[in-house]
This record gives sequence, C-alpha cells and structure tokens, in this order.
Amino acid sequence: MILHRIKIRDFERGLLFRDRQFREVLGPGTHWRAGLRLRVDRASLRQPLLVHPDLDLIARSGRLSGHAEVLDLAGHERALVFVDGRPEAVLRAGLHAVWTGFQKVAIERVDARGVRFEHDRLALILAAPGAREALDSVLVEPTHAGLLFVDGRLTATLLPGTHAWWKGLGRVRAELVDLREQAVDLAGQEIMTADKVTLRLNAVMSFRVADPVRSLNVSDDARQALYREAQLALRAAVGTRELDLLLSDKDGLARSLHAELLARAASLGLELVSLGVRDVILPGDMKELLNRVTEAKKAAEAQLITRREETAAMRSQANTARLFESNPTLMRLRELETLEKVAAAGKLSIVLSDKGLTDKLVNAL
Repeated sequence: MILHRIKIRDFERGLLFRDRQFREVLGPGTHWRAGLRLRVDRASLRQPLLVHPDLDLIARSGRLSGHAEVLDLAGHERALVFVDGRPEAVLRAGLHAVWTGFQKVAIERVDARGVRFEHDRLALILAAPGAREALDSVLVEPTHAGLLFVDGRLTATLLPGTHAWWKGLGRVRAELVDLREQAVDLAGQEIMTADKVTLRLNAVMSFRVADPVRSLNVSDDARQALYREAQLALRAAVGTRELDLLLSDKDGLARSLHAELLARAASLGLELVSLGVRDVILPGDMKELLNRVTEAKKAAEAQLITRREETAAMRSQANTARLFESNPTLMRLRELETLEKVAAAGKLSIVLSDKGLTDKLVNAL
C-alpha cells in the first residue's frame, strides 16, 4: 500500500478519484489516503463554476453537498449566478455545479419560455461570462423604434433602451425603425409635357415613419415603395400640363403631388412631410427658343412703355397750351420766368414796359 499526503489550500477543494471513479471532496487541510491508483484534481473556489470533464459523475454522486450547489437546468431554464452581489455567470440548459463555501453566492433560476429577458441589472448581466452564448440583445436609440418578432410574429414593440432575449427558443429577430425625418431626391426624370416638350425634372420629398408596424408589414422597403409612387405621380402630373403652365406654377404642381401621395404614404405607415420641385432642366435648343421669346416679350414691353410715356407727355403739353390760351395772365407769367432764366444765363439786363416792349425784346431774342 502507498500512503499519499494531500494538501488542500483554503481556496481550493480536492476531487479524489480512485480507479477513475469519483470518491470524495477534500476540504482545506492535509489529508492522507492510501491506494495505488489515486488521482486528486484541485479546483479553485475563486472560480464559482466547477468545470470538469467528469462533472456528471461528480454532481450525481451526491458528495458535493455542503460544497457546491448542483443545477440540472431543463431545456427551457436558465440560471444567473451572482457572487458577492455581482453577476458572475449566465448558465444555459444542462448540468452545472456552483461552489458555495468560499464566497457569497446567489443563484436565480429563470424560465426562458417567455423568450424576452428583463432584469433590473440587465447591462451588468450582459457583460457576465456566458451571456453572449445565452442571450442576444439590441440597443434601441431614442430616435428609433424596435419591433421584436418571434417565429415571424410581432410580439413586442421595444422602447428606447437595451433589450435582450434568450437564444435557442425560436427564431427571434429585432427590427429597428428610424423615426427621424428623411429626405429623398427624385432626380433626373425625363418627362414629356402636354405640348410635347421633353424636359428633366428634379424634385425632393421628405417623410417620416408614423406607424413602424405597418411600414414593415405592408412592404419590404416602405421608403423605396414611396419613392416609386412619387416618380409615377410626378410623371403623370407633368404629362397633363403644358410647359408654360409648368414653369409659371411649380408650387401648384408640388401641392398637387403632395395631396395625391398623402393617402399612399399613410398606407405604407409613413407621413409625407413635404414635396417640392427643385429644378426644371430644358434641352439646349428649347432654352435658346425660350430666351428669344423672352427677349422679344421684353422688347415689346419696352416699346409699349415708351409709347405710353410719349403719349402722356403730348397730352400734358396739349393741356398746357389750352390753359395758356384761356388765361393770358398765366401766359404772361410764363414769359417772365423764361426771360428771367435767359437773363441769368447771359448776364443781361432787361427793361420791361406795358407798351409792347416786352414783345419786341422777346422777338429780338
């Protein structure tokens, strides 16, 4: 017989095997055991979980009582291990052993059939060992809405914050929907007007998601669906208008398109905020033609204004002549004003009398 001296430190436990069969747990201190085929595996209590290739033999022997708590978790069960109040491990279904004699250990068993996992210490639990293997999570920003689908069915609308669900209990996916206002450019469409003029038209449309559930269920891409509807509506609206009306009333076109797309946007779970025509691009020859037309219009307007001014001036002169003819005194005053100007310019001295001298001087001048 061979006598073995076995020393176990305070933070350790010894797992004694004889002939490859588990026999006992050795506590702190010095132990003497006799035998030829003995093996002692030391396990540190600083690690709360007992990890051993023969864990099933050790756990089911019943000899861990007083040293560790054995957990045999069913397929729908999970467990949270807290050491000294801190999340230390997340355990999935299966056999586990948690040391209890060295640190303050608390264990929470969780029924995972509800799929979603909610806990007041969720952020710390997600950082614990084993959490990535047992849990999936998503962070919903304040500007987004989250939709949780289990086996293709919508089960919850997720508010801003961190949310988690258990793995392995169905097909679970989380969809994030941006609730902020978004802008889409409707660029480069070549459209023919009612008077057979081909042009390129650029527009801009802004919208936001009003109903996240509808936006996901009605279309695989609500944004793209609204974009296509806007293109078709724009083409139809321009096709019924002549070029002159289109150029002079772009705002009216935008209002018409906005009213037409409101119902379609609502059916996609979207709210149409605005729609405006940004640019109307004409072919080069059409630009030259319109420039000539504009130039001719401006020239005609200038001539019309000139004629109006000339007519007004002649009418004023005719009125003045009639006034002088009917009022000789007023005519006399005008003559005196004229003589005053002439005298000032030529430095002349003029003597006036009542016997017709003024007429002679005026005639002489």
